[in-house]
Amino acid sequence: MARRRRGRAVNGVLILDKPLGLTSNAALQTCKRLFDAAKAGHTGSLDPLATGVLPLCFGEATKFSQFVLDADKAYTSTFVLGIGTDTLDVEGEITARANASTVDESTLEGAIATLTGNIEQVPPMYSAIKRNGQPLYKLARQGLEVERASRPATIYEFECLAFRPGVAAEVDVAVRCSKGTYIRSLAEALGEKMGLPAHVSALRRTQAGPYALQESISVETLQEVAANGADALDRCLSPMDGPLQTLPAVSLVESSTFYLQRGQPVLVPNAPKNGTLRLYSADQRFLGIGEVLDDGRVAPRRLVNDS
Repeated sequence: MARRRRGRAVNGVLILDKPLGLTSNAALQTCKRLFDAAKAGHTGSLDPLATGVLPLCFGEATKFSQFVLDADKAYTSTFVLGIGTDTLDVEGEITARANASTVDESTLEGAIATLTGNIEQVPPMYSAIKRNGQPLYKLARQGLEVERASRPATIYEFECLAFRPGVAAEVDVAVRCSKGTYIRSLAEALGEKMGLPAHVSALRRTQAGPYALQESISVETLQEVAANGADALDRCLSPMDGPLQTLPAVSLVESSTFYLQRGQPVLVPNAPKNGTLRLYSADQRFLGIGEVLDDGRVAPRRLVNDS
């Protein structure tokens, strides 16, 4: 006999403002307990050092979390030039020092320009990437360093917001980038362009896919809302189809909805001729996503269970 899942059937997306010092999983478990949710998952880790937008998917929304994971991100951060650490952030041990007092804004802007567009990044040793099933950060804590292949990243925008010169100079930046970009590695690369060690002292995610910081809610606010009951908490959730807004949307007639929900491809008048679609019933109830087949019919690919 299958074990019954504990917790409520909560469906939707919580746009959390992750607090400083908490891992993404710890933030997820805290919110899951607050909602007493049966099922929840996050959409890609933020370092404990980082704060800001961490979308959490509850229930049926977890089926679409990959769309947020694959989406572009945006950050604000403070880079320190002249001091390097083993983790490339402020929590690591200092590994190098150099005098950054010769850096001026013109030099800085020139270096930033060379790191805008399509670049290659070598993931930090202190990262969750696995080697033979072992996260790299666990190897790093053992004093080991392994070769890592470079990965492509796209830096759409890289802007200097403020510059504070000095022996250890500080640069406030805004970055909009593709998925999988390491801001710590970007700080290191910026330092290297000027012959200096560098690290990240502060990092805040301001955007993840369609979700912006101004829409987010803190753990403290959620705890206050929880005092008013489950219904009040559920009103903090965004719709399940939020991660899918870049996909074309089509509505199905009642008979097509019936057959689609039983796994059968259906004809949808005026649907796009190819690609993945958001699917809705005639009364605009979200059904899930489907794919246009070669014969023009729409086949179900990932449907929500709204029973």
